[in-house]
Amino acid sequence: MTPDASSHRHHGLAPVTAGSLDLPNRFAVAPMTRVSASADGVPNREMADYYTAFARGGFGMVITEGTYTDDRHSQSYLNQPGAVTSAHTTGWARVAGAVQAEGARIVMQLMHAGALSQGNPHRDHTIGPSPVPPRGRMMPEYGGEGPWQTPKEMDDDDIGTVVRGFADAAGNARQAGFDGVEIHAANGYLLDQFLTDYTNQRADHYGGSVLNRVRLTCEVVSAVRSRIGAGPLVGVRVSQTKVNDFEHKWAGGAGDAEQIFAALAKAGADYLHVAGEGRDWHGSARMDSGDTITRIAKRVSGVPVIANGGMHDLAVADQVLEEGHADLVALGRGALANPDLVNRVAAGRNLDAFAPEMLHPMATLGNARRWASAGERH
Repeated sequence: MTPDASSHRHHGLAPVTAGSLDLPNRFAVAPMTRVSASADGVPNREMADYYTAFARGGFGMVITEGTYTDDRHSQSYLNQPGAVTSAHTTGWARVAGAVQAEGARIVMQLMHAGALSQGNPHRDHTIGPSPVPPRGRMMPEYGGEGPWQTPKEMDDDDIGTVVRGFADAAGNARQAGFDGVEIHAANGYLLDQFLTDYTNQRADHYGGSVLNRVRLTCEVVSAVRSRIGAGPLVGVRVSQTKVNDFEHKWAGGAGDAEQIFAALAKAGADYLHVAGEGRDWHGSARMDSGDTITRIAKRVSGVPVIANGGMHDLAVADQVLEEGHADLVALGRGALANPDLVNRVAAGRNLDAFAPEMLHPMATLGNARRWASAGERH
């Protein structure tokens, strides 16, 4: 915490409404891949304890790690949780109930890997909008190594399966008692692959213009909304940068942003979660128009916007909220280091720094627990 951060009440402590949900504060836990479910994707007691710690620590909203949506091509990592089977639903119900018992709201992030799949026992190939190999290499902290596969170009049947998978998974999340779902259309995964110009080289109505490229995400939002009704939250996470391309920006700049955000809101999104690369927020969030990407999202969508990336700097998070760049802030590594972050902010206590060793050599809950235990011994 900066020296003057406790001299006034942090704007993140104010209540806020998102869709039909009244939240006690504006701090959310960002989705973070933890590859700690069972081999068949069932959430376990360790995961329930992990998510409940954030609720007990004061976070108003907890967004889960990306959860795969079908048993064909959606899974990205081994030991990633799913939202496909009855066992998945039962496991997630225990997680949701424990988090809600501590006073927080919980949202399941729904994710299809597309071409960024490095651990999926259900398939022998990946799929994507076009047969373009992803940039970069697989991520060792999530169990991968070497170059990505070149994906198979998706046909209409594949696209229909993806949309139904998101809708079915949202229905399972609702059955498990979740307060809503977040559609993962960011960071280089399938829906973002459709949105990205260099991975989407299609000549049909899913390719070409930015409105065509965001079409699949809008179809998913509409299908999810139809499946779970008007009450539960339906959010969408979007980003310019990707886990395999930190430098990417939308070619059309602010103009692309306006079209994307307006289309998602029209499709039925209750909130937009705009992800950064976790570095300097002011630099990464600034568009060619001079405005920030999150404030553009607020202006054109008319729905609450969550800012993510660098929000562990509490002074920056406070400024983002005070100046109207966003309505909520989502923290990833800052939350890992401080599951009780909101309680600390309310009490004016300093935060602990994030230690990269928590995620190495694997970003599992067990590895983080062993790291913490070693620290206590010394």
